[in-house]
Amino acid sequence: MADPDKPDSVKKPLPPAAERALAEAAARRAEFDRRDAERPKETGRKGPDPARYGDWENKGIASDF
Repeated sequence: MADPDKPDSVKKPLPPAAERALAEAAARRAEFDRRDAERPKETGRKGPDPARYGDWENKGIASDF
């Protein structure tokens, strides 16, 4: 249960291993975002390429290839 006398902004410091893990996760996310920005954008009628993600659907009629 939360102590009503203690403000929520007071938090215990993270252990060094947790800080390293958060830093590594941030670095992996930045690398993923950088690679994602380099890839060409997939375009289709109204979304991603259906050859990769399934069928085209237009007004309830699906067509595949």
